[in-house]
Amino acid sequence: MLCAACAAACLAAVGVAAELRLPAFDSLRANASDSVVVSLDEGMLRMAAQFLDPSNPEDANAQAAIRGLKSIYVRSFSFKKPYQVPSAEIAALRSQLAAPRWQRVVQTHSETDHSDVDIYLAADDKQAQGLVIIVTEPREFTVASISGAIDLARLHGLEGHLGVPRLPVTK
Repeated sequence: MLCAACAAACLAAVGVAAELRLPAFDSLRANASDSVVVSLDEGMLRMAAQFLDPSNPEDANAQAAIRGLKSIYVRSFSFKKPYQVPSAEIAALRSQLAAPRWQRVVQTHSETDHSDVDIYLAADDKQAQGLVIIVTEPREFTVASISGAIDLARLHGLEGHLGVPRLPVTK
């Protein structure tokens, strides 16, 4: 139900670059029935944008959203049966998402679905410079990271393009 986007990236928040380092997630990969790994640096994003059709409104929106981005990283793992995500790997990831650079802007928890969604944002005075989404469900774990000059109004245009899944809709 919740597809995932995951990630890590170089940021320029308050003029200082920082890189989010994703854990290897070896235990997740070893136990996953399916996995998705997307690693697009700035050069790969520019090249991938060339394959989008500017006459198609959805592709044109995706091209506009890509402008200014430095990277998109997604790691998503699905499991046939409920799987406990290793807390050490999650703690290593979350420890990098600390103030003052990062701020958690969304935190949801569903006891019914046993799911959690956290969205972190890094921004300077004018613009978002980093976005990280972490989705944890009993049978799925996803981390998506987008870095660079992020136009939040156009970000929705990336859904379904370049390996970026549709973002979860909360009820």
